Amino acid sequence: MDIDIITLFPEAFECIMKFGPIRKAMESGSLRVRFFNPVDFAPHPKQVDDEPYGGGAGMVMKPEPLFRAISKAREGFESSHVVYLSPQGRLLNQEKVRELARREHLVLISGRYKGIDERIMAFVDEEISIGDYVLSGGELPAMVLLDAVARLLPGAMSDPDSWRTDSFEDGLLDAPYYTRPREFMGMEVPGVLLSGHHEKIEKWRRYQRLKRTLLKRPDLLKRARLSEEDRKMLEEIKRELGMED
Repeated sequence: MDIDIITLFPEAFECIMKFGPIRKAMESGSLRVRFFNPVDFAPHPKQVDDEPYGGGAGMVMKPEPLFRAISKAREGFESSHVVYLSPQGRLLNQEKVRELARREHLVLISGRYKGIDERIMAFVDEEISIGDYVLSGGELPAMVLLDAVARLLPGAMSDPDSWRTDSFEDGLLDAPYYTRPREFMGMEVPGVLLSGHHEKIEKWRRYQRLKRTLLKRPDLLKRARLSEEDRKMLEEIKRELGMED
C-alpha cells in the first residue's frame, strides 16, 4: 500500500523509518511512504499559516498549500483515503487500523498550530484521534498510525502470525509471557508453560487473556468476540476472584 504524509516536519519521521515493521514492510515492497511539505506548495512568500479571522490566539494553517499538497499526493491513484489527525476525530483502535490497512492509498494530514483552515475538511474523508490529550502537532499521531498499519502488511513481521495474538486483535488483552531464567528473584515461570502440552498452554493463555481483560479493561468484554467456552471461563474467573454477579 501507499501512505503519503503531509507535514511541515518530514524529518521528524526519519528515525521510525529506519527500524521495525515500517522498515521491513518498505523493504518487502508492501509499503511505500512519501512526504509532502505544505511549504513546497505555498505561493511566494512561503507562508503556510496566518492569523484566524475573528481574532484569537494562535495561528491557522492556510488552505491553499494544504489543498495543493493533498492534490499532488492523490495523483495517479484511483482511490485515496484522506485522514486528518485531529483531537476531534474518532478514537483509533485496532479495528480501525485493520480497516485502514486494507486501503490502497492513505493520505495523512499532520496539522500544526491551532489547526487547519476548516475549508480543507471538504477534502478530508475522516478524522482520527489517538487520545483525549493535546499534542503540539499531528506528527506523533501520524507516526502511531503509520506503525500500527505497517505491522499488518506482508513482510513487516518476522513471524507473520505474531500480530494475531496481540492485544485487541480479537477484542481481548494479550496473555502474560515469560522467558529464561525459569526462576527470577523467587518468582517461577508457571508450570503449564514448561509442560510442552500445547493444548493446555493455549487454554491457559486464553484463560489469562480473559482474566487480564476482566481486571484491566472490562469495557472491552462488551464487544469482544467470545465463544461459549470463553463465557464459561469468565464465570470461573469471576468465582476465583470473588466477583460473582
